[in-house]
Amino acid sequence: MNTLLGLVVLVLDIFAIADCLKSDATTGKKLLWILLVLILPVLGMILYFLLGKKKAA
Repeated sequence: MNTLLGLVVLVLDIFAIADCLKSDATTGKKLLWILLVLILPVLGMILYFLLGKKKAA
């Protein structure tokens, strides 16, 4: 079960990073969001989809 949960988090983190890279945000904002997702995988991903995606697009 833990392996499946870890895999789901990894896939969603990769999706969040790819979505961030495709956004129209400045390079600095992209870098900060990517670092947040890499340092805090679950919390960073949630924050990106709730807060960053609206402002990054």
